[in-house]
Order: sequence, then structure tokens, then C-alpha cells
Amino acid sequence: MVTLAVMQKAVFKSHTRFSEQQSHVFIRKQSSFLAKDGNTSVTEDEVVKAWDVINVHCSANVSLARMPWFADLGKNIQQFLLYRHCRFFPMIFNHPEKCEGDVFLLLVVKSMIPQHRRREAIRKTWGQEREVRGKRIKLVFLLGAATRGEEHPHHQKLLEYEDRLYGDILQWDFEESFYNLTLKEVNFLKWFSIYCPSVPFIFKGDDDIFVHTGNVVEFLESSGNEPDLFIGAVLYTSPPVREKNSKYFIPLEIFNETFYPPYVSGGGFLMAGPLAMKMHIASEDLDLFPIDDAFLGMCLKVLSVSPKEHTGIKTWGVQEPGRETMSKDPCFYQDLLVVHRFEPGELILMWKLLTSDLICTQVRLKAE
Repeated sequence: MVTLAVMQKAVFKSHTRFSEQQSHVFIRKQSSFLAKDGNTSVTEDEVVKAWDVINVHCSANVSLARMPWFADLGKNIQQFLLYRHCRFFPMIFNHPEKCEGDVFLLLVVKSMIPQHRRREAIRKTWGQEREVRGKRIKLVFLLGAATRGEEHPHHQKLLEYEDRLYGDILQWDFEESFYNLTLKEVNFLKWFSIYCPSVPFIFKGDDDIFVHTGNVVEFLESSGNEPDLFIGAVLYTSPPVREKNSKYFIPLEIFNETFYPPYVSGGGFLMAGPLAMKMHIASEDLDLFPIDDAFLGMCLKVLSVSPKEHTGIKTWGVQEPGRETMSKDPCFYQDLLVVHRFEPGELILMWKLLTSDLICTQVRLKAE
């Protein structure tokens, strides 16, 4: 991260597709909204163009390193805190056309460069760009850059070829890491606000999940176009981890409350497009947080929006009654929306079974 500005500039110059796609200008008129309690007002009055972050010259917040508690933190979280004021980054691959036309649902999948088999499985199954129940569905993957090293040019070239084939990669020029997942959230929220103001719904999840897109579309059709819809597997009283050896460790100095605000598991969730645009504005008033799921919960709290539980979203898998292991029986998946977690081969097999003439017995349906 110390060489961030230099390395980003070098990588950015090697990708000419970015500049070619920035000629179209989008303008958002002044808008404002009040939180539900009436006490908080957030106003957006700036002219929003196509992605406008060209270079990032971001130096470490060295004053933070002089704090007495800072030395006791792990190296990774130290790096996060030193650079967490660095929020938006240049785009290497951008596809604003994904939201052109009458798009009903945008499928947004967090991935990493080496996980090409997972992306391929998703494209062949639930991520197919098609019409479901007469509604258009589009797909994008969110990626950062490969870790700087001798393998970096090789990985980036493979991703460039993949994007040339499919045209569904959104990539920003920050390094992939656990603590940088929050950067995917804020950069995507800004991207969506620029390019997708008329898309009513977003599904967002990991690249190792199963999504029953037919059930998702059916649910969204019945949701009544709720502008603050945010649905998933909700954690209502999740405490910060104070164990220093855990990758989820959060020191008291950056969050001293007993519980996080209610948030949903990041494995897979649904939200309304208008809410995503408000969350982009709200997020800019918050410091970035190491846990991306919890950070979105903080954005919802600013907006006085409560996430809602949906029993068809199983981000901890599906257990067959009487067994401890996760069930891969397709009859348990017919009525679900999202299930975590699947290897690529398992995902393709499950999709084939569920899209075939599957017949389930009453016994199995009752067991589920």
C-alpha cells in the first residue's frame, strides 16, 4: 500500500478500454431525502459524470501510527487504518452498458481474479443474462487488482481475455484483500448511482453460492416496489470480535459499541436500486470499516432502514432434517432463493437438476 499511487498509475495506463468508455456523461439532478425519524437529512447536489477517478495519490495517515494503541494491532488492520481514507479508485474494466435499457435485476457478484472457474459456473447457471418471467437480468462481477508480484501481469492478462469474451467484469485498481472488501461496496455503490438510476433491484452475493433466479424474480414482483427493500439473512445482535488473532478483530478504538447495527450476511442479499443510491450518499459520511457486511448495516442505520429476514436465503447452507451435513438434494432447493456454499461442479449439477422435470415426493416437501 505504500507504493499505491505509483503502481496504480502504471497499471491504469496499460488499459485503454477505460478511457474509451468514459465519453458518455450522466447527470443526476439535485435530490435530497430525510431519514425516517425526520432528524437526518442527506443532500446530493453534485453533477455526476461517468467514472471520474483517474489517479489516486494516497499517502498513509502517519499521525495515526503515533497513537499508543496502534502498535498493538496486527499488520493487516494497521494497513487498513493507515489508508482507510482512500475510498475511490480508477477502474480498469468498466461496463456502463450493463444498465442500459429495461433491466429489472442486476446480479452483482464479488469475486477474485483466480476464481475464474466459479465465474464460469455462474455464467452457465443462475447468472445467465436472459429474461425470467419476462424480466431482463444482467450480470457483473466485482474485482480488485491482483497482489503486486511476479504473477500480477499473468493474472491480469487472463482477466483481460475473460472480460473480452464476456464483458461482465467491473475491476478497480486496489489490491484484493479481506479488509478491502469494503472498497468493493463503496466503489460499486458509486458505480451503480452513476450508471444504473433506473434499475429497480440488485442481487449481491459471493461467487460460491446458488441462486434460484426464478424464485428471486417472483419474490421481487410481489414486493410491491418497496424503495427501501433490503432482504437477507439478518444478524440482529452480532458483537465485534475482540480476539486479536482473528481476521474479524475490531479494536475498541474504531468501534466501541456492544453490537453492530443489524446487517445481513454478505453471502447473498437483495436490495432496491433506489436504496442503493441513498446508501452511496450515506456511506460517504462514514469512515470505512474493515467488515464489509457490518459497514452496510451502518449505512442502513444512517438511513433508518431496517434489513428484513427472508427464510429462503440460506447463507449458512441447508441441513436435511436429522443430518448434520449440508444437503445437496435438489428437492430442498425448489422453493429457496439463495444457498451458500457451492463448488463450481456442484453448482452446475444442482442447476441442471432444478431446471429439469424434477418431481419431489410429498414426504420430502414436508421434511423441508
